[in-house]
Amino acid sequence: MSKLGSLGARLHRGEVGYDFVGNRKLWYGISILITITAVLGLAVRGLNMGIEFQGGAVFTTPKNMSVSVAQTETFAQDASGHDAIVQKLGDGSLRIQIAGIDTDKSDHIKDQLAKDLKVNTEKINADLVGPSWGDQIANKAWQGLAIFMILVVIYLAIAFEWRMAVAALVALVHDITITTGIYALVGFEVTPGTVIGLLTILGYSLYDTVVVFDSLKEQTKDITKQTRWTYSDIANRSINGTLMRSINTTVVALLPVAGLLFIGGGVLGAGMLNDISLSLFVGLAAGAYSSIFIATPLVADLKEREPQMKALKKRVLAKRAQAAAQGEPLEPEDVGALHDDEPEDAAPAVVGPRNQPASRTRGRGRSSGKRR
Repeated sequence: MSKLGSLGARLHRGEVGYDFVGNRKLWYGISILITITAVLGLAVRGLNMGIEFQGGAVFTTPKNMSVSVAQTETFAQDASGHDAIVQKLGDGSLRIQIAGIDTDKSDHIKDQLAKDLKVNTEKINADLVGPSWGDQIANKAWQGLAIFMILVVIYLAIAFEWRMAVAALVALVHDITITTGIYALVGFEVTPGTVIGLLTILGYSLYDTVVVFDSLKEQTKDITKQTRWTYSDIANRSINGTLMRSINTTVVALLPVAGLLFIGGGVLGAGMLNDISLSLFVGLAAGAYSSIFIATPLVADLKEREPQMKALKKRVLAKRAQAAAQGEPLEPEDVGALHDDEPEDAAPAVVGPRNQPASRTRGRGRSSGKRR
């Protein structure tokens, strides 16, 4: 078995682990900082809406054009009186995008471009887009997003509980906000491909979250009947148990998307490839982060506000304090992950490799205080 596979098996068995839930305040702070940056990017720079949403025309020149992009931008701006975006495609043709022009004016612009570029007018392809079509796309996207969110909340509330539904919803909003903020900061165009990418990442983000929630639900059955673990301890074990699965799934999904973004976009030219691949790349990474560092710790926070979970936590800490006072060695699986809001006399958290010396004392020379 490879080292990575061995680590995954040990994580699943609880032999090693990291205290994700215990450090939740750090993750919350990082997420808040990233989200504020994304919101500021949206507020200051705004989204660079594509021509599909603003209306205008897209002119495509023949292949192997020798004219430069800067020259073509000047020609297009002079011919239209508007700002133009020019992209050189992989086959050497030029994509000239001019927003906010009327359909009647497009023929004049096309003729002038052909004259400036010294090509036949018929060889320049013109695609006209009305702003009403872009409004329809935006409205349908918002409707689809709203319906998706509602169905997710209903499903998770029925399959799990409302706290998990709330945590998943927060994680999804977190992912969308970060992705749209990156678009504003980078300056990429928002096109129908971007909308498709945004809607696609919601499913990936939700998948990782539901995997952890399913493990958490299974492990917390009859949790109040024991005094080994708090709810946060089990939540942390659930994250560690599915950690390698989440990492492997995300890496496998990110590799082809990275190929589209960094290789396909660079070789074949910008456009739809970059529009959809950037949203997928950022969204998948944000979704993996939120499912591990945001959703499950948030569920633990909400759950431990319940009176029965508070009482359970009190009993668990009392038992650990008693065992520590009697000098009785505690097994790692009995200790779990303690948090910074617990009393100082509680036993320290065990995070990392198994405590082998403690493990070897099992069944030998224990004090009279028996484990309950």
